[in-house]
Amino acid sequence: MTGNRTWDVVIVGAGMVGAACAYYTRAAGLSVALVDRGHVAGGTTGAGEGNLLVSDKEPGPELELALLSMRLWRDLAAELPGTLEYEPKGGLVVATSPQRLPVLRTLAARQAEHGVAVEEIPAERLREIEPHLADGLPGGVRYAQDAQVQPALAAAQLLRAARRAGTELLLGTEATGMLLGPDGSVRGLRTDRHGVLGCRAVVNAAGTWGGRIAELAGVEMPLLPRRGFVLVTEPLPPLVRHKVYAADYVADVGSGSADLRSSAVVEGTRAGPVLVGASRERVGFDRGPAPRVLRRLAAQAVALFPVLAGVQVLRAYRGFRPYLPDHLPVIGADPRAPGLFHACGHEGAGIGLAPATGLLLAQLLSGRPTELDLSAFRPDRFPPRPQETT
Repeated sequence: MTGNRTWDVVIVGAGMVGAACAYYTRAAGLSVALVDRGHVAGGTTGAGEGNLLVSDKEPGPELELALLSMRLWRDLAAELPGTLEYEPKGGLVVATSPQRLPVLRTLAARQAEHGVAVEEIPAERLREIEPHLADGLPGGVRYAQDAQVQPALAAAQLLRAARRAGTELLLGTEATGMLLGPDGSVRGLRTDRHGVLGCRAVVNAAGTWGGRIAELAGVEMPLLPRRGFVLVTEPLPPLVRHKVYAADYVADVGSGSADLRSSAVVEGTRAGPVLVGASRERVGFDRGPAPRVLRRLAAQAVALFPVLAGVQVLRAYRGFRPYLPDHLPVIGADPRAPGLFHACGHEGAGIGLAPATGLLLAQLLSGRPTELDLSAFRPDRFPPRPQETT
């Protein structure tokens, strides 16, 4: 039991974003408690591939957030050496048709104007840098800044570091309500196991459940789960050097469609298995099997890497990305409920964007200037849901 103790900050969510928030807020000198109804990385983080990408970001606020995070990931890899499985492998985006190549080139040129390192790879050099790619691909772009971590391990290591610095970790503890003052401000978090955790700020880092945590404070957030699958092959000799994906993936990321969308995303791992994604569909929290999706992912991967045609798939897993209509996360203070801060809605980019999110929130909570303008991520930017009539 926590008794009558109070904290500067109580964070809800022990995924990658919550871990980064705990790490940076504690480093800023604030007292921190983190709660999760399950265990570390038990939600979206544990079902992710660990992508750290700038290659799929259009110029704008999310790309700025990604570039800041890339710098922070490099710093974290140096501060916590050998514990994150950080791999600065780079990314390769390939056009699968001649019509896609000009679109890919245009995006890369715009990204380069904003600090992204891009290198156009002509068709004749593709197999020089990825020997097992299919023949006949018209070209691609290499992104040196793309990288990868082992997501569950990285979240656990950041939380371990935060805990050693004094953060209190309360797992198996569900948030059941908010303690609100007479003016509607948040003054604590109600839980099922530890009563009320008094604090001056609650950080909602609950991923796909972020909308429900917002509701506890009486505010709306149109956050929905967007399901995705990943195939895991048998251990293989090194076949894929970069994170390789088809240019259609960028369009899939930016799509608002609820229907199934998928495009080939293929990458190796240190342990040997190759990971194959990526699918997107809004089907609620349906955890049932989806053989149609798995067959489609396998076919798209083989079209990109024919060498995978005879490879055995050992398993597949699913996760739910926290989707918001404009594909930007919510980061910062919620003016509708003073004392409530949000750090969720990163969709499939939460692993990559977590350090910047945590640092910016720590700066905000400690009264320091933030390194980036947070106005594009403001929590109250969505129109209220229409009231039902009877």
